[in-house]
Amino acid sequence: MALDGPELDEALAVARRVVGEAVALLRARHASGERVEPVAFKATIFDPVTAWDRRIEDLMRERLGQLAPGVPIVGEERGASSPAAQAGSALRWLLDPIDGTVNFSHGLPLYGITASLEEDGRPMVAVVAAPDLGWEVFARRGGGAFTGDGQELRVSATADLERAILATGFPYDRATSHKNFAEWEHFQIIAGACRRFGAASLDLVMVARGWLDGYWEADIEAWDLSAGALLVEEAGGRVTDITGEPFVSDTGRALATNGAIHVEMLEQLATVRARRDQGGGG
Repeated sequence: MALDGPELDEALAVARRVVGEAVALLRARHASGERVEPVAFKATIFDPVTAWDRRIEDLMRERLGQLAPGVPIVGEERGASSPAAQAGSALRWLLDPIDGTVNFSHGLPLYGITASLEEDGRPMVAVVAAPDLGWEVFARRGGGAFTGDGQELRVSATADLERAILATGFPYDRATSHKNFAEWEHFQIIAGACRRFGAASLDLVMVARGWLDGYWEADIEAWDLSAGALLVEEAGGRVTDITGEPFVSDTGRALATNGAIHVEMLEQLATVRARRDQGGGG
């Protein structure tokens, strides 16, 4: 099946409504002054879960079940609603109730709530909100990317890597063989600047808005990447795997740029991989 324009518009309206309700729930927390504390940890102590991660995802799942019944859901906290969703069904929602939980739990306002609808592995509808920053951005495939107040998003025109501002992130499991440290050091030397904000969805929003020129990351989850990838594409940018292959959210790897520096970034990433393969560090 292929979703047509009206169906995408309807799905986008649903996604915006669900994310909007999640934002409202978090604002109620601010009004109450409730303190945020981790209630659990995932694979490492560096990857906390708060009660709000679970509350937000539960709300989003419930509302999607009411407004878009029958579509499988994959979320960070509750997993896949069915085995088919995890394997990649024709249609599925991807949810990240709080992208940037470490920031959120420390009171740092750099975190996002994301929802995307994928069809056959391609993001088709995307919404990202940053509640403490007052951001809402959204896109549907073929329809452009916009802020909540209707401003169209456009990527930057920076054409030289030495003038580009880049962003990335690092895996929670610091014992993995691929830590991204070599790539970080490499781009710190040859690019204009590198930043680490701690929320992939917001990194991608900033590429789509033209505030950043590029973003790369590996060892990350599909729900971290899917919505932001569509935003970048619909804002005129380019998104691929870090090797240059087509972007697939389930791989957990992405290179997203304004398009003008994309090939050069792919070449530089390949240089670092080759050095690592030759025993030059990772």
